Amino acid sequence: MSRFLQVLEGVAGFRRTTCAAVAVLIAGGAMVVTVAPVATAADQPGADKQRVIRLAQVTAPAGQPASAPSPFNAEQKAAIGAIVKEYFLNNPEAFLEIQTALEAKMEKIQADKLKVALKDNAKDIFHRSNAPVAGNPNGDIPVVEFFDYNCGYCKKAYLDVAKLVEKDSKVRLVMKELPILSKGSEEASKVALAAKMQGKYWEAHRALINMRGEANEQTALKAVEKLGLDLVKLKKDMESAEVKGEIAFVRELAQKMGIQGTPHFLIGDRAIPGAPSNLLETMSGHVADLRKTGCPVC
Repeated sequence: MSRFLQVLEGVAGFRRTTCAAVAVLIAGGAMVVTVAPVATAADQPGADKQRVIRLAQVTAPAGQPASAPSPFNAEQKAAIGAIVKEYFLNNPEAFLEIQTALEAKMEKIQADKLKVALKDNAKDIFHRSNAPVAGNPNGDIPVVEFFDYNCGYCKKAYLDVAKLVEKDSKVRLVMKELPILSKGSEEASKVALAAKMQGKYWEAHRALINMRGEANEQTALKAVEKLGLDLVKLKKDMESAEVKGEIAFVRELAQKMGIQGTPHFLIGDRAIPGAPSNLLETMSGHVADLRKTGCPVC
């Protein structure tokens, strides 16, 4: 910021004592700069007030006409633009700092929203009676996964999810069928949920998530044909109110939670979006922490 002030001293009409704040807004690839003259002991009180009023009017929200002319002439505006351009060309790392600050702010906003959403929807997330469950149905820590059978990252995450269930006999895995990628995804989810009605959900899920190629009704039915299911009943149950209702319910729940992609994991009050390379380690760590501290929402 000191570089801005140094260069601004050379701009006609500006002095260090009367120019102290530079705000830069970068949006949609455009930069908008506002230089705010501030009061000094040498300035007249009336002039100070006038400067503040004029600045507030000039920086009115987009779409609202300014009620006063700009305090800067064309030459000054051009000089300010040149200063900003020069600064960022010489200090490109500033963009990384801006991005990092924005990401931190957005993460904080999302975390705050998650806390509220978890509290409001805890029963539907962790304890919905007819939700598909794997692992230990009476486990002490629920691990919830929103997924889609055509999601490559969900397929990748399955390996770690399966390992977690195998190594921790107290984990209750709650499955949330969220077919958002295609019609075929929904058809595959119907197959899995219909298999649940015959007590074969986890087996069907495992077959579908490990299937190569596109998941749809035809490929999903073929993937589960060796599981000992009554296929006639399965096809009928795929169109049942119970199966369709579960898919619609999870979609609505995901919308409430602000979940827009898969996979997405909820472990107590902690969220893991996507499939990070250390997913198993992260999930295991969250489970261990919750066993020590208790789960505030589940």
